[in-house]
Amino acid sequence: MKKVEFSPSLMTMDLDKFKEQISFLNEHADSYHVDIMDGHYVPNITLSPWFIQEIRKISALPISAHLMVTNPAFWVQQLIDIQCEWICMHVEVLDGLAFRLIDQIHDAGLKAGVVLNPETPIDVIFPYIDLVDKVTIMTVDPGFAGQRFIEGALDKIVALRELREQNGYQYIVEMDGSSNRKSFKRIDEANPDIYIIGRSGLFGLDEDIEKAWNTMVSDYEETTGKVLA
Repeated sequence: MKKVEFSPSLMTMDLDKFKEQISFLNEHADSYHVDIMDGHYVPNITLSPWFIQEIRKISALPISAHLMVTNPAFWVQQLIDIQCEWICMHVEVLDGLAFRLIDQIHDAGLKAGVVLNPETPIDVIFPYIDLVDKVTIMTVDPGFAGQRFIEGALDKIVALRELREQNGYQYIVEMDGSSNRKSFKRIDEANPDIYIIGRSGLFGLDEDIEKAWNTMVSDYEETTGKVLA
């Protein structure tokens, strides 16, 4: 059985306990997910490249930046400058930019990802699907934590895995949105490579990050019948 990877969404962490929570997660998580919102693409403003630099001071885990912005080109270069391992862009704002930005990220020795909203079909990325390193499927509408889980979006994860197997593509498949006890079993059936976990699946389970993590693990194991290594 392949290893299940968990990537905490740091937008939902307790910033009053930043060092404490990161220090614990460094030993348990597989990577970090950092949402960068500009207040235009979504009506919210959250983290930034500066925040990623702060994480770098106390963590060596890979970081994936999720750009929920109207002008990805503005942010891509900033993330290249700080060598963020994964730079993931919403396909809904990539028209006329996709090849240029993917090449720019790859030329810097970094990995390029694309993100699809729940209503966006996967055929939008077919022109450059062979170039991307990661495809993230949103299972909630973007912009805020704690939104309704959109189960139908999981079908795109299944389709992407099938396309990868049939065509030898190299991308990994990630899911983002309401990954928690209520949804773990259905997500597990779709079988993404990476689960992004936020408030409902991790940080909101307990004020103590170790207890919250252990509860998350128990929730996953009990609902899926699988034991995490």
